[in-house]
Amino acid sequence: MVALVQLWLPILTSAVAVFVLSSLVHMVFKWHNSDYRALPNEEEVRAIVQKNDPAPGEYLLPYCPGAETARTPEFQQKFRDGPVGMLVLRRRGAPDMGKMLGLWFLYVLAVNLVAAYLATRAFPSGAAGLGIFRLTSTVVFLAYVGGSVQNGIWMGKPWRSVAKDVLDGAIYALATGAVFYWLWPQ
Repeated sequence: MVALVQLWLPILTSAVAVFVLSSLVHMVFKWHNSDYRALPNEEEVRAIVQKNDPAPGEYLLPYCPGAETARTPEFQQKFRDGPVGMLVLRRRGAPDMGKMLGLWFLYVLAVNLVAAYLATRAFPSGAAGLGIFRLTSTVVFLAYVGGSVQNGIWMGKPWRSVAKDVLDGAIYALATGAVFYWLWPQ
């Protein structure tokens, strides 16, 4: 059996590969830029939100405290009248890209660690074949894609945007699987 510590090189190498690929996706190819739109009255919306100064968090429009409220005719009218959606507010100030990129890299490492752990349970040292590739790429694919699909179902994320996230996940999964296949201990 392969010890998890023996997989430090594929874990780290595939994390760097995914980090680089995700940077290319977002900073060079920019295929997610069209996923976001500006409100036609952005300044008015900003002024209202700023005036009320809500804490960072997730907000629902219309907000519904429970199923009983949701069934009332008045609340059903709110749904018909719109808007219906979710608003996510962050803390004031420019986003801390260094922190977010660092957290992204830690997440990628954690995903790879789980894939590596499962691979150590499934394959012995010196294992050959595409099984290592298939297992590790499947695990990381599910990790990178699952949240986006859930957001498409429950939060109304546009399916075109979800499809792009699935493509991203497939690219990251292929890279991770290839690295694990290539660097599996012999």
